[in-house]
Parts: sequence; C-alpha cells; structure tokens
Amino acid sequence: MSTLRGNLQSLSLTDVVQLLHINRKTGKLHVINGKHTGTLYVLNGEVIHAETPQTAGESAAFEVLEWDKGEFEFVASQFKVPSSIHRSIQDLLMESARTSDSRKRLRSIFPNLHAVPWPRLHGEKLTQGLKLFPEDLKVIPFLDGYRDFLEVIAASEQSEVGVLQACLLLKEAGRLQVLEPAVTLSVVPMKAGFFKKSDHVELSKTVAAVWGYMGPYKWDPIMNVRILWADGAAIQPVKFIEDMEDQTVCIPKELMQSWGLPEGIFVSIRPAPNTP
Repeated sequence: MSTLRGNLQSLSLTDVVQLLHINRKTGKLHVINGKHTGTLYVLNGEVIHAETPQTAGESAAFEVLEWDKGEFEFVASQFKVPSSIHRSIQDLLMESARTSDSRKRLRSIFPNLHAVPWPRLHGEKLTQGLKLFPEDLKVIPFLDGYRDFLEVIAASEQSEVGVLQACLLLKEAGRLQVLEPAVTLSVVPMKAGFFKKSDHVELSKTVAAVWGYMGPYKWDPIMNVRILWADGAAIQPVKFIEDMEDQTVCIPKELMQSWGLPEGIFVSIRPAPNTP
C-alpha cells in the first residue's frame, strides 16, 4: 500500500482512512474534489494534520472528510508538519459526521462565504444578554464589516462551523447583518497624464453611491478597496470619478503588469478598511 488511489464514488474517504489506520500507514492522502483540494497527513495510521488552501488542522480535516465526489491518492512518505489533530480515528470520524450536519445547516443560512458579516452594534452592546462560548468571543473582534466569512475564518483561526455559529447567534438576536458589497468589474488601464499619480485605482461614483447604502460604508468615506482576481488580491487606494463607465475599474498600467492583469479581465472589488 505504498500508493493507493481511487474514486470517492466507489470508496468513501471514511473507508480509506480506516484502512490506513488498520494497516498503521504513514504518508499523505491527497484528495481532489473538482476545484477543491486537500491533504490528510497520516502517521502510523493516525490523522495528525490536514490542509486545504483556505484552512488547516481539524477544520480542514472535517471539510475534506465531507467530500463524496472526486479522486484520492495515498502516497507512503515521510513528512514534517505540525501535529494539529489529537483525536483518535474513531473520534475524528464521529466528530466529522456531527460537524458535517452543522455545516450543512449553517451553509443553508449563510450560503455565500464571500459575503461580509457586519455587527450592527459595538462594544458590550453587541454581546449583552447573549449566551456566548469562548470560541464565539474569539470570532467577534474580526467582524469588522470589511472581512468576508472566509477572511474571518482565516484571521480568527476558528473553524468554519465555529465562525458561522457565532454569526448566527448575533443574526438571530438582530445584531448582525450580512452584506454583499462585492462588484465584478472589467479592468481598463488608467490613462497616463503628467499630473496623474499611479498610486490608486478609479471607480465610478455610481459604485460609491451603491456602497453608501450599506453597513459601515454609510458613515465612513471609502478610501481603499480590496481587489480580488483568480491568482491574487490587493488593497489599493481608490478615487471615485464622475462620468466614468460603471462596469469598469481603471488601474495603473504598472500595477496591471505587476499583478499580471490583462486588459478586460474581470475582478471582484469591495470596500477595504481605511486603516490597515
């Protein structure tokens, strides 16, 4: 069993993990589920670490173990990774099943993880009278109205289920609103000019007006935007221009070149904090 590969429709990951456990194998179990990838690290039959592009540890293991479509390959090899999972195989699989049910329920409530959770209250008023666990309190400082759910998960180092559960408690209490400020725009190069600086991007004032009706952007002027594309992301100062095409974003040619953005490519843009 130096190498084991197969299709998840014919053999579940639960069966694969149990097989590796019984044979006390050491190596990496790579899993591909469409565009999603993940790796379980197995040491003497025990899963001690897991990684996906978005997260690591138990939350990554639970995510991967949910997949029922795709391909897997186990390669017997040595590795050096942090020991982030300390459950027995049976405990890990049981908790994975429980977490899967919770994740499906929470995903039905928060289907878009690129949406932005925004607390409607601040300080003690946000949590007053609510029964919150220590894990919930670790999430709250990162709910700033600018980070999306995925960024909150990464910054707080809490699981997807933990973050969504904390947000659900606040939402049910009427203290959290879910915003969807991201707009998809086509990139055009900024026209060069003798007095024109290239340290910002330009958007239509129509976009600013739309954002002006949302959450924290109603009161704080938007000075920065977060730009996301397939291979990267950047935060850049922004200026809003009259009579500019609503469906485009003007980016200096130097930035387009350094980011690898061709003219006409579509990017996602939303407000970013005015201070780092």
